[in-house]
Amino acid sequence: MTQASVVLALVVVTALAFDFTNGFHDTANAMATTIATKALKPKTAVALSGILNLVGAFLSVQVALTVTNAVVKIQNSNGTPKAALVSDGGSALLLIILAGLVGGIVWNLLTWLLGLPSSSSHALFGGLIGATIAGLGWAGVNWNGDGSKLDGVVGKVLLPAILSPAIAGFVALVGTWIIHRITAGLAARYTDQGFKWGQIGSASLVSLAHGTNDAQKTMGVITLALIASGDWTDTKNIPFWVKVACALAIALGTYLGGWRIIRTLGKGLVDIAPAQGMAAQSSSAAVILASSHLGFALSTTHVATGSVLGSGLGRPGAQVRWRVAGRMVTAWLITLPAAGVVGAAMWGIGHLIGGLAGALVVFAVLVAAAIGVWFRSRRAPVGSHNVNDDWDPVAAEEPVPDAVPVHAADVPATLPTPELTKGRV
Repeated sequence: MTQASVVLALVVVTALAFDFTNGFHDTANAMATTIATKALKPKTAVALSGILNLVGAFLSVQVALTVTNAVVKIQNSNGTPKAALVSDGGSALLLIILAGLVGGIVWNLLTWLLGLPSSSSHALFGGLIGATIAGLGWAGVNWNGDGSKLDGVVGKVLLPAILSPAIAGFVALVGTWIIHRITAGLAARYTDQGFKWGQIGSASLVSLAHGTNDAQKTMGVITLALIASGDWTDTKNIPFWVKVACALAIALGTYLGGWRIIRTLGKGLVDIAPAQGMAAQSSSAAVILASSHLGFALSTTHVATGSVLGSGLGRPGAQVRWRVAGRMVTAWLITLPAAGVVGAAMWGIGHLIGGLAGALVVFAVLVAAAIGVWFRSRRAPVGSHNVNDDWDPVAAEEPVPDAVPVHAADVPATLPTPELTKGRV
């Protein structure tokens, strides 16, 4: 086995690792509200989502081979790598891809640890942008396209990031308000079961769309690496084994469930009732499917979060936890630059060391980071057993006041003293 083959293997393994993190990081987009309202049991929900992600991954590979063209200039319009990047046997391009993937994975793991819904697609694009800037300079980034259509970082990443949660939130707000107007006066026991079935159907659509959209990105990255190394020449099709591997990776990640993010989106942002859940999931499905038909690239995370927030605003008397929402928005704003910094740093390390040794060190850094995040997460584990526990932001965010002593003289004769002091610190 040559050094080039080992580097290619590292790229493929890292790409599948990204696909895996994409799966468990984005499970919440489809199933958080379904789990929160108990429309499905937690493990049943993630299993259904995993199966539909697996199916969705095989439905379309239309844009897989040119997926990186949206943000960086490392491919030609037909999917082949830029000639300057394969003159050395593809090593330059493989290092950019490897470093970009590491940037995306590290950001996915960090936001998962913090329980913050953020876009896996934006993390991947951010990592690739950072690695490309480090390797090719600012001119290597496709900032605005050729001006004939919405393209580049601005048109395909930044504008959708702003518009998609706003549109989805508005649709969910209106939908929730209409539902509550129609069902006003009806007992919840007559309506909740129907709403829960609606949630299951709409969540299934989101899972299917997620598998179709997100698995393509990893398929395209792996195929680009194969072409760069000379192991694949067909720019019209993707190797069957790549399709299978990517489909299984995203499905397995989805099945394991990103419980920390599911908990934040399902319990931390708003308290979700079945009617809200159906409105939020239907809004997400409608916006995602409409955008796919129109050719716009949207983050399913942004859409799902906007929908949940909108459903909270549309429900009379619902409480929206704006501090949690603020943390989410902050994560969205720094996803591209944060993943980009990691991607650039990884390219710098790999380039400084050079050759196979550089690629091995970059991969070792990724493994060390993943192990560190995993052990840190075990201090406060979240799983199917506690994902639906009550969210208590007051207890978490505000200090507990000092206990006030209770004197026997202050206690009414009609109540025993233990009842007054029960629960005091």
